[in-house]
Amino acid sequence: MSSERPFSRENLDSCLKELAKEFRRMNGTKMSAEIILIGGASILINYGFREMTYDIDAVIQASSALKEAIHKVGDRQGFSRGWLNADFMYTTSYTPKLTEHSKYYKTFSNVLKVRTVSEEYLLVMKLMSGRKYKNDLSDVVGILIEQKEREKTLSLEDVKRAATELYGSYEALPKDSKEFTEAVFQISDLRSFYRQCRNSEIENRTILLDFDKVYPEVLNQDNLDEILSTVREKKSLI
Repeated sequence: MSSERPFSRENLDSCLKELAKEFRRMNGTKMSAEIILIGGASILINYGFREMTYDIDAVIQASSALKEAIHKVGDRQGFSRGWLNADFMYTTSYTPKLTEHSKYYKTFSNVLKVRTVSEEYLLVMKLMSGRKYKNDLSDVVGILIEQKEREKTLSLEDVKRAATELYGSYEALPKDSKEFTEAVFQISDLRSFYRQCRNSEIENRTILLDFDKVYPEVLNQDNLDEILSTVREKKSLI
């Protein structure tokens, strides 16, 4: 789910702090909670190439009390009902092994421990999702660029190892994602390629939104890629 308001590096921490305060107000200090931020939120925390995200996806390891606190903070701040949600845990990108490959970020109000996913594990999660109309593929390129700038360059072997650790094998990734991965490691000018990927994602999203206006209630997770490919092919023939 997406919030109508974007989250930036600046306001993400303040939202988590308010959530922790609300959780503590409701339950005291004896009850604690832990979440693992993934996706766009994890990109914001660990990298600098994204300025905002509308999706705060997380692995939520807590009682229903935290969910109630999430709703209260969302209502108070004017966020959508699922401003921080665990819907990700029902997608193919989720694996229980994320817990052991996550890393500590911060503890808020001594009751809310927040962890994130970064480097090759976050990259592999993006590849498993592989959505051509979101930020998934440009995020992969962005991670590779910043890791190189930090002199912690990721290799194709790192990606294959992380895929095996998270999903059992590199072959578990979608075919298009594997082809993209093997191609991106052959590109020298990653910054230009990042812009190319991002522009393509924006165009794809526009195509799908326009299609949905003309044919409402047709798009679903099973036919998105096929419809996108068909519309793009028709546009190329015009």
